[in-house]
Amino acid sequence: MHLKLGEVSAVVVSSSEIAKDVLKVHDPTFADRPESIAGEILWYNSTTISFSQYGDYWRQMRKICILELLSAKNVKSFGSIREDEVSKLVQSIRGGSSQGPINLTEKIFGMTSSITCRAAFGKICRDKNALIEMFKEGITLVSGFDVSDLYPSSKVLKIMSWNRLKLLRMRRKLDLILDDIIDEHNHNLARNGRDVDSTRRGNGEFGNEDLVDVLLRVQGSGELEFPITNDNVKAVIYDIFAAGTETSSTTIDWIMAELIRNPRVMAKVQAEIRETIKESKSIENDVQNIKYLKMVIKEGLRLHAPVPLIPRVSREDTEIEGYHIPARTKVLVNAWAMGRDPEYWPNPESFEPERFENNTTDFTGNNFEFIPFGAGRRMCPGMTFGLASVELPLAHLLYHFDWKLPDGMSPNDLDMGERPAITAARRQDLHLVAIPHDANKDQDENKHH
Repeated sequence: MHLKLGEVSAVVVSSSEIAKDVLKVHDPTFADRPESIAGEILWYNSTTISFSQYGDYWRQMRKICILELLSAKNVKSFGSIREDEVSKLVQSIRGGSSQGPINLTEKIFGMTSSITCRAAFGKICRDKNALIEMFKEGITLVSGFDVSDLYPSSKVLKIMSWNRLKLLRMRRKLDLILDDIIDEHNHNLARNGRDVDSTRRGNGEFGNEDLVDVLLRVQGSGELEFPITNDNVKAVIYDIFAAGTETSSTTIDWIMAELIRNPRVMAKVQAEIRETIKESKSIENDVQNIKYLKMVIKEGLRLHAPVPLIPRVSREDTEIEGYHIPARTKVLVNAWAMGRDPEYWPNPESFEPERFENNTTDFTGNNFEFIPFGAGRRMCPGMTFGLASVELPLAHLLYHFDWKLPDGMSPNDLDMGERPAITAARRQDLHLVAIPHDANKDQDENKHH
């Protein structure tokens, strides 16, 4: 489908065959991202990994991200942070469960943002709540509509943009907090360097490096093709925070809503989790063995892709399926529609995790009917971090509690509409009643059988 938005030509791709052409066959041609006034101001001239233009700077930053920041080893090292935050979430729900329905959406967002904060900043984040509020507001502004983005040649519209002042104000606040975090990291690293007896390598909670330490180490190594500035460091921090927090919490929220609407699936996944865990001390170690939970997560990602429209921009004139695509055309790959294409998914609107039972379809970017993390060279580099921040909380929520809707509500009353934004969160917060589950009762029943 072709759209003309002001001066900007846009093409929406809703077929997996054409998506493969765009994201794989002609990947380098469509490797740019759309430019926007929000990206320019809030993302430090669009120097985040997600939204910088394709080229040597982007290649370098992505490499740092994959090899250093979000490597499987690093994601694993944040395991104790995840366990601690999930444990706090469970205690918080337990504490409020007798007072009626809880706002699960709010609690999940609080947990995922704390995990990302602690992984990124270690102990150094005094203004955590202010930062979280700013990131939330930033996502809303970036997702919003600005006329100047539709008429990129007009300098007047750019200057008069109604969002511009809001964005500049937020950028100044963001700078104050992030500069403070960077300064304190540098100060502590210099002090650790002078202390020969210190076993601390960084500002992380266990003496290890947090994500800011990694960026500062790479920045000071003198080995980079493109020296990275403090603004680049801040852009990447923003990127990891916004992507790591919003997408994980949105995914958990959607899956919990789907489970409430599908009691059969809820009962089955809870039984599997409780059977697998039994007397184990650490759900983190066992979560890998819970096969049906993995299918539930896949089905949640199929129906509710974290980023429903994957934005790309053509870097040169090209042809796709006989259609001429001029340079600088905005291409939106509709991951949401492809996850519901009846050609690939029988009963596409139904929440049926069993469809993944004997199915090799995966979300690693090779099956184009299922691309919740994108595909090609601009595929999400934070997939491992994101999945770890979804699996463990879900396992705990389903192990420790039984869930029901507030009195008087039926599953059909649940609003499954989406909020218009880059990440399609549910339109309304999810309010549920949590009933603490007695694990000892299970063990007693098992003894009698």
